[in-house]
Amino acid sequence: MDNFEKYVLVIAAVTSFFTVFLSSAVMISVPSLAVEFGMSNIVQNWVTMLFFLSVAAVTVPAGQISGKFGLKKTMVFGMVLYIISSIVCVFSISKDMFLICRIFQGAGAGFLNVAAMAMVVSAFKPQDRGQAIGLTVVGVYLATSLSPVIGGFLNFSFGWRSIFYITLPFLFLCLGLLITKINKEWVTFKDKPLDTKGSVLYAVGIVLFIFGFTMLNETTGVILTVVGLILIAIFVVTEIKVKAPVFDVRLFKNSKFSSANFAALCAYLATFAIVTIINYYLQYIRGLDSSQAGMILLITPVFQVVMAPIAGRISDKINPQILSAVGIGFGALGIFLISIVDTTTPLIYLMVAMAFQGFGFGLFSSPNTNAIMGSVHPKDTPIASASVATMRVIGQTLSMGMFTLIFAYIMGNVPIIPANYHLLMLSCQLAAGICTVLCVVSIFSSLVGIRSKAYYDKS
Repeated sequence: MDNFEKYVLVIAAVTSFFTVFLSSAVMISVPSLAVEFGMSNIVQNWVTMLFFLSVAAVTVPAGQISGKFGLKKTMVFGMVLYIISSIVCVFSISKDMFLICRIFQGAGAGFLNVAAMAMVVSAFKPQDRGQAIGLTVVGVYLATSLSPVIGGFLNFSFGWRSIFYITLPFLFLCLGLLITKINKEWVTFKDKPLDTKGSVLYAVGIVLFIFGFTMLNETTGVILTVVGLILIAIFVVTEIKVKAPVFDVRLFKNSKFSSANFAALCAYLATFAIVTIINYYLQYIRGLDSSQAGMILLITPVFQVVMAPIAGRISDKINPQILSAVGIGFGALGIFLISIVDTTTPLIYLMVAMAFQGFGFGLFSSPNTNAIMGSVHPKDTPIASASVATMRVIGQTLSMGMFTLIFAYIMGNVPIIPANYHLLMLSCQLAAGICTVLCVVSIFSSLVGIRSKAYYDKS
């Protein structure tokens, strides 16, 4: 690995770390935000939902934009947007102001997610790609592991705004390194026009679908979900006919690409809500403070951090989809054990279940990403990177949407107070049970397309 590759890897990993850190650390401070801004149980879920909804809306357009204008320029733009919106978050004086800032934060993160992974894949040789992806993913998992601990401590000791204060200097550092140390640009779609129509159809469709999904218990939610699905269908049909589509849906003709993407979607849909489930269980049901809850939440991502680079390196030598299937199998076991936790369950039992989940997802993620990125032609790397980010964020957003929907059905729009804890416990158990089933679906999807060719030839 030469110095240039090291800079690319460091910038991508550090950027991934702090975008995830800020999001996850804010998540654990949600009870404090709810108290300060007077949020109900439904509204406080939107602190996370709006962020990922925004990421989902911009990720696909970001793939084409980064390919046309360059990966470095896209990262600079995303970083600036993320920094500015984070600064404004600090000065929020109402829940509406804070939630609006979360939307812009999500947009900045969407551009960063796509450009960072595509830059790593473009800068490294194929034989080193899995290891580089694994190390980049470590940034994500390291943030996931440290953010509950650091975020919980900061929130408990200094208030939720301190989470932003400690993050901003590192974001500025990443921006400086990106501008001064990366002297190469990657442009793959320079002569192709931007697909504005496709971008709008996708963004509006996915937002309406996910927003409606969270309100399926209401007529409005059903209507929005159906309209969103119709717009997404129109988007797919339109993209097949466009010469320079914002997302080339023909890539899904390759079973390796399509099955690995669907496996990722199911895996993220299954695993993301578990963090919130455990956080609510520890703070509300078991009465721990945010700092104590953060220490326990550290278990799952620590195993992910350890396994991700190992799994990435192994996936350069053996079929990554087999590793993915084995990994998500362990994850399914861990989540199933979590689904039968109740108010009297020993915390050590919960910790063991979280360890299984972390080990499994750490074994799954890097090989799954390697399978997706390795199943396309090099010139389609930005689109594949957008696909990876899209599956992740749609899965995460739908995961929280599913959790919010279960809340709405079982609890209604009420404060989380001791009188409602039995309903909170039931909601968490049901959500974890559904997540277990989704993991099983991801196992089978990971095994599809193992024998398919390297990439789909569109010529």
